[in-house]
Amino acid sequence: MELKQLRYFVAVAEELHFGRAARRLFISQPALSFDIRRFEEQLGVKLLERSNKAVALTNAGHVLLGEARRLLQQADEVERVTTRSAHGLAGRLRIGFVNSMLYRGLPEAVQRFEADHPSVEIVLKEMNTAEQARALQQLHIDLGFAHWGHFPAEVETHVWSSEAFLCCLPVEHRLAKRRRIDLSQLSRDPFILFPRAVSPHYHDQIIATCVDAGFSPKIRHEARLWQTVVTMVEFGMGVALVPRALASAQSQQAVFRPLTRNPFPSQILRLTRAESHSDVAESFVTFLREA
Repeated sequence: MELKQLRYFVAVAEELHFGRAARRLFISQPALSFDIRRFEEQLGVKLLERSNKAVALTNAGHVLLGEARRLLQQADEVERVTTRSAHGLAGRLRIGFVNSMLYRGLPEAVQRFEADHPSVEIVLKEMNTAEQARALQQLHIDLGFAHWGHFPAEVETHVWSSEAFLCCLPVEHRLAKRRRIDLSQLSRDPFILFPRAVSPHYHDQIIATCVDAGFSPKIRHEARLWQTVVTMVEFGMGVALVPRALASAQSQQAVFRPLTRNPFPSQILRLTRAESHSDVAESFVTFLREA
């Protein structure tokens, strides 16, 4: 049984007229009649009742019509997915990400990309930088967005974004109405920071920035995620230095202010496995850049 035979049969079954079916298929009527008869002989069943005035489906023809439509639809889908896959528009994309990517357009990009490319399944996995590096090595993810870190030779890094750190203060803080904050003015405030094990680079940089401002920060509370840090500031539990992207959350209980002296930048790195290329990943990166 060939797909061409199924297409010919469906055309006749839907038109119930060999002449109209032939014109629809852009072939001659005698050729179509010959192919349908040969198809019936191959199957060993009669699919159509023919007379000088009408064409009708037999019981076997009715059954085959439903199955033929389903098979042709599946065949068209296989062809479409295969063709799109050759252009990076089908498949499965596993993305590792750090929490702050939720404020850098990642959710919006995923929604838009999947709506535009229904043949692509995106799987998001929240991981810290070290976890993403290991996952790329072990082929558990295809693409990563992480903070600065030490990476094995198999992992390539590209700076995805770079932005300033802001001071995050409770809305009722004494300095909340200042346009800019001198970090030294927070020397007696309790700080909220993530444990060093989560991101040694940024942990050390924040401590060093405070030391450069003339004080060692009093780290009262620790949180693993930037979002949790901001939430704790909202509850008045302390102050924090956070990436500018967090300001997009538009908190009602916290304010975000630039510092009088810009500290080190908050960078997001795009991680890929060396010597590997994914058309799906490259297509998604374009959407994320636009988002």
